[in-house]
Amino acid sequence: MNTENKYIVILGAAESGTGAAILAEQKDYDVFVSDMGTIKPQYKKQLQNRNIDFEEGEHSDSRILNANEIIKSPGIPDTAPIIVKAIMKGVPIISDIEFAARYTDAKLICVTGSNGKTTTATIIYELYKNAGLNVCLAGNIGKSFAWSVAENNFDFYILELSSFQLDHMYDFKADIAVLTNITPDHLDRYDNSFQNYVNSKFRILQNQDKNDAFIFNIDDEVVHMEMNNRNIKARQYPFTQKQKLSSSGAYLEDNQLIININSDILTMTIEKLALQGKHNVYNSLAGGIAARLQDIRKESIKNCLSDFQSLEHRLEKVAEVRGVDFINDSKATNVNSAWFALESMNKPVIWIAGGVDKGNDYTSLMELVHDKVKAIVCLGKDNAKIHEAFGSIVDTIIDTDDASEAVLSAFYLGLPGDTVLLSPACASFDLFENYEDRGEKFKRAVHDL
Repeated sequence: MNTENKYIVILGAAESGTGAAILAEQKDYDVFVSDMGTIKPQYKKQLQNRNIDFEEGEHSDSRILNANEIIKSPGIPDTAPIIVKAIMKGVPIISDIEFAARYTDAKLICVTGSNGKTTTATIIYELYKNAGLNVCLAGNIGKSFAWSVAENNFDFYILELSSFQLDHMYDFKADIAVLTNITPDHLDRYDNSFQNYVNSKFRILQNQDKNDAFIFNIDDEVVHMEMNNRNIKARQYPFTQKQKLSSSGAYLEDNQLIININSDILTMTIEKLALQGKHNVYNSLAGGIAARLQDIRKESIKNCLSDFQSLEHRLEKVAEVRGVDFINDSKATNVNSAWFALESMNKPVIWIAGGVDKGNDYTSLMELVHDKVKAIVCLGKDNAKIHEAFGSIVDTIIDTDDASEAVLSAFYLGLPGDTVLLSPACASFDLFENYEDRGEKFKRAVHDL
C-alpha cells in the first residue's frame, strides 16, 4: 500500500493502540497517538523507543482531525466527541484489526459471539498449535493483532473479535468465521437496540465467498432466525446439541461428540472432555469443526480436547477453604454468561454479582437462582437492579464495594459443601480496571482468608 503523505492517528494507547502504532510506524506512516487518559508505562516506553509522537490526558482536535485515517480503540464509543467530529469531517475510522489485516497473508480464523468466544478461540488455538501449525492467538484476547503482524510471520491467526472491533471493519475477510451465539449485551453502545447489536455480530461474515467457511450455533434462535434473512455465501457448518445433522457439521448424540466434515466423522465421548458443562460442549463442537476444516488429525483433536486447561477468570477453581469452594468467573460480564455458570453448579451457591449494568434483563436467571442460590453478595456501586430482581426469591442479599469485603461476606454465609461463585453478569468498570483486575482481586482475597 502506498503510504506517501499518509498521516494516521491512533486513538487509545493500550495493547491494541500501541500495536497499531508500531505496525503503522514500521510501514512508514506518519503516526500520532492520542489517549484521553494516562498511558501505562509499558506502552509509553514502546512508543518512546520508536520515536512515535503521542499525547496523553487530552485529544487535540487540530492534530487528530487532519488525519487521512483514524484507528480507534474498541473501548471508545462512536458517541465520543472526537469521534463525532471526525465522522462529521469525513475522516475514515477503522479498527486495529482492519488495519493489521492489510499487512498479512495468514489464514484468519475469527470467533465472535456474546458468550464462549474466548474459550472457543483458545480451544481452536490449542488445537492448531498442538497439531504443529505456526499459529498466533490475538485480537480481543492475548496479543495485539497489529503488534504481532509487525514482529512475526505466522501462517494462521485465531482472532477473538468483539462487536466493537467488528463495527469498524470494512475490507477485512475471515477465512473461517465462528459465531457462538447472540444474546443481549452492550446494548448501551447500540442505542439500546438489540437488532443493531445483532447486525454488528453478523459483520463477521462480510466479504466471505464460497471458498470460506461459516461455523455457527444452530441452537441459538437469534442466529438461526437472522440467517434466514441474509444471503450467506460461505460454506455453512452448524453445531448443535439438540438435533442430529445429516450434512457436514457437529452435534451431540448419546453423550458423544460427532464432528462430520465431508462424511469424514470424528467421535468422542463427552466424559473425556477436559472442559465440562453444556456451554463447553458447544465450544468444543465449534473448535472441532475449525480443526477438521484444516485437516488436523482426529487423534490430535481428541488428545487436545481431553487435556485442555480451563481459562483464567472463566469458571476457574481458586481454592477450597474449610469445605467452601471458591470459583472465579469474573469474565461473565453479561447475563447469559452468568446463566451458564449457575447452570453448571451442583452445590448450594453464594453468588457474587454486580458491577456496571449494561441494560441487563435478569428474567432468564430467575429459575436457576431460585433453585441454586442461597445468598447473593453484590459487588458494585449501584446494586438496586439486583435487589429488585431477586429480592423476592433470595432471603439474603448484601452489598459490598470491594473484593475483600465480598469474599469475606460470602465466606461467612457459606457452610461446608457450598460454593462461592463470582459470576458478576455485569461489566467491572465501576470498581475495577477490567474483568481481569476484578478476578485477580477476588483470588487474592480468597487466598487471604
